[in-house]
This record gives sequence, C-alpha cells and structure tokens, in this order.
Amino acid sequence: MRHALSPSPVGGGSAAEARQGEGGRGGVLSVTPSRPPAAVDLPPPGGGEARSRNRFDITINSVPLHADPAGALYWPEQGLLAVADLHLEKGSSFAARGQLLPPYDSAETLARLAHLIAHYAPRTVVALGDNFHDGGGPARLSDENRWSLRALQRGRDWIWIAGNHDPEPAAGVGGAFHETLALGGLTFRHLPSGAHGDICGHLHPVARIAHRGRAVSRRCFAADTTRLVMPAFGVFTGGLNVRDAAFADLFGTLAFTAHMLGADRIYSFAAKRCLGD
Repeated sequence: MRHALSPSPVGGGSAAEARQGEGGRGGVLSVTPSRPPAAVDLPPPGGGEARSRNRFDITINSVPLHADPAGALYWPEQGLLAVADLHLEKGSSFAARGQLLPPYDSAETLARLAHLIAHYAPRTVVALGDNFHDGGGPARLSDENRWSLRALQRGRDWIWIAGNHDPEPAAGVGGAFHETLALGGLTFRHLPSGAHGDICGHLHPVARIAHRGRAVSRRCFAADTTRLVMPAFGVFTGGLNVRDAAFADLFGTLAFTAHMLGADRIYSFAAKRCLGD
C-alpha cells in the first residue's frame, strides 16, 4: 500500500411513493426503480467536490454502487444514500443508567451525515435500523438536533428501517418507517438474511490487519458480489471483527472482502487475510 492507514474522522425520487404519515410504518416496501432525468447529475453544492472525493466502486447483485470512506453507500442511479446503525442518543441512554458519556454523539453523527448529504445531494436517504439506541431516544433528542434532522430531510424522501434497538415507529422525527426496502435488485434491511441483494447493518463489521509491524483495526464494509454488510455510522458504536463466526455463517465462507475505512479512501483485504481479536 502506498498510503498509511489513518483513522476515519469521528466519526422527486424513486421512493417518493414510500412516504407515509409520521408515526406509521409499512411492512416490506417494494419500489419500482426509475431513472433520474438525463439532465440531473446530482452535483454537490459548490461544484467539483464529487470529482475530488475518493470513493470506492462496488457492485452488489449486479448493481453498481459507491462506497464512501465515511461509511455510507451511494447508489447514483437512484440518487439514494444509505447509512446504518446511527444509534442516536446512545450517550443519553448510557447516562440514564449511570454510565456517563459525553452528550454530543447525536450532534456529531448528524453533522457527519449532513456532510455526506451536502456532497451527494441524494433524493432518498435510507437509515438501516438501530437509528436510535433505544425506544426513548427520539424523545430525548434535543431541540437543536431535532431541527438539524428536519433540515436534512427537507426536499428528499427519508426512510427509517426498523432495527432491533428501535423496532417501532417514532414520533417527531419525520420520514417514513418500514421493515425493509426492496428496490431494483437490492433489499435494504437491518438484520442480515443472507439473501442475494441484501444491504444490511446490525453486525458493525470491523477488520483488523497487520500493517507496518502493528495491528490496525478499522470499521469496514463486509461484502462479496451478492450481499453487503455496512459499517456502523454512529460515533459511539463499537464493532464486531469480520473473523467472527457471524460473518462466516452469513457469507457461508471466508471468501468475502473487508473494505476498510481510511481517512479519505478505502482499503480492501480478503477476509482470510484479516486478523482475529
């Protein structure tokens, strides 16, 4: 590798018909893909940033996607940005149990997400479950963070996928709630199912490699050609080593790839080359 690995920073659309009234939730949402008008190029504000930003092209179930070093997935054809495991209000959840953490995780996670939205200008944002750390998280969200979330949702479709930490629809956070989103050969869900076309979260994949005489651990995308597990996006989230049996069970083998997040690029390693804990 030519570049040293470094930590990532702390850190009118095709799904328009998916929008529901706040607090309601659909089940499995299936959307017929539609191509954006030819004139729409989704340039980022200010221009030029899309050409200079390092990103990694990855194909899942014959669908071309961009994996961003920040830990998000972008589908250019659909103008769709996906993130997983935000775990908003994890700090306040721990504080309520007497384990004090800095109370800034939601603000920082939303700021990181705002940077990506400004860059990609997506028509749809999909949050793949465990969006809040617990069922009381939406009520604990500060007015400032609630306003920030509303601002991010303005002018686009926003889909919350149900997670195991937040299985029920939440009031006051906008967007539509669904168990899964099926779109153009891909299915966005929280819990991995092993099916072809799955884009999921939940496992918080982390890869550990030997680099220049020391072990380096980073969040990563875990993927083969048919399915992908996204890294956790929330700033207070931990991770599960890709050599854990949960990943071998999911992919059926160690013949998958860990795409590690660097500060400004992605590094890919065969899972069998990665180190255990």
